[in-house]
Amino acid sequence: MKKNVKALALFSGGLDSALAIKLITNQGIEVIALNFVSHFFGGKNEKAEAMARQLGVQLEYVDFSEKHIEMMKNPVYGRGKNMNPCIDCHALMFKFAGELLEKYGADFLISGEVLGQRPMSQNYQALEKVKGLSKLEDLIIRPLSAKLLPPSKAELEGLVDREQLLDIEGRSRKRQIEIAEQMGIEDYPTPAGGCLLTDPGYSKRLKLIEEDGLLSEENADIFHLLKKGRFFRFEKGKYLFVGRMKEDNDEIVKYKNAGRFFIRGKGVGGPYILGYGELSEEQTEFAKNLFSRYCKFKGDQPIEIFFNEEPVPVDVINKEKVEENIKKYQITME
Repeated sequence: MKKNVKALALFSGGLDSALAIKLITNQGIEVIALNFVSHFFGGKNEKAEAMARQLGVQLEYVDFSEKHIEMMKNPVYGRGKNMNPCIDCHALMFKFAGELLEKYGADFLISGEVLGQRPMSQNYQALEKVKGLSKLEDLIIRPLSAKLLPPSKAELEGLVDREQLLDIEGRSRKRQIEIAEQMGIEDYPTPAGGCLLTDPGYSKRLKLIEEDGLLSEENADIFHLLKKGRFFRFEKGKYLFVGRMKEDNDEIVKYKNAGRFFIRGKGVGGPYILGYGELSEEQTEFAKNLFSRYCKFKGDQPIEIFFNEEPVPVDVINKEKVEENIKKYQITME
């Protein structure tokens, strides 16, 4: 076998990608784990870093947010049930990884994809589409299902022993859990929808942003603001982002300079509110009244707020009108 064989792995930090790496490192092959970062998934996180340490591999973050957004506008293979262009997304990750082969002196790519685990995006045809779209057909190995798929260049050339790879198929994770125990892999995260684009509630909000013509990198702040709290849409490009809990407020305040105005309480706790776009006077007044409605006084007494850090009084509100406007403009996650 060739000395100093090296692979790059698409790595989420989950069990499947961890097992894929272990199956390759057990053959004496060095693996560098790539965690892809978009506006909707990935990014620096303790679980991925802890798993990389446990596996003894180098972890690198690859930000492909801008290209990912461009791909989302017109994915070749469309989207799933929500805003998720899974086939095109996987292909784009492989394409980026392929461009990094030379930088890291690597010979091939691996991922933790399992044949049939996801009916639409990980069936045989979908996996082949990913290879074709990425233009890296013979450089991709999926170690967990390799024996059920055509052999890669690395297998044919003897860089990887195909017999040490697996033939896992389907949605059950029983075999993966058993193999993890045998390999001594511990503290792996439970499977969850790590990509927000598969979430129906988030997709509902993001779809409106797309319909408003704002699905582009220059509007990336919106994609992050949609993740937390309440969202109100008045019309195209005119929104309110309203905290529901402290963690929502903590997120909204990061983007306070991205909006037209920022509201917080003066001497009274309540939601942080970011007004986005050229809001009218009436819409701005609604935002002020909304703070009063959601603070502990429920709009029943005069309060003061900071409006772009200037103290502003807010009188007792017309609850019926405010509630009517909440129902009219709020875009729930349901």
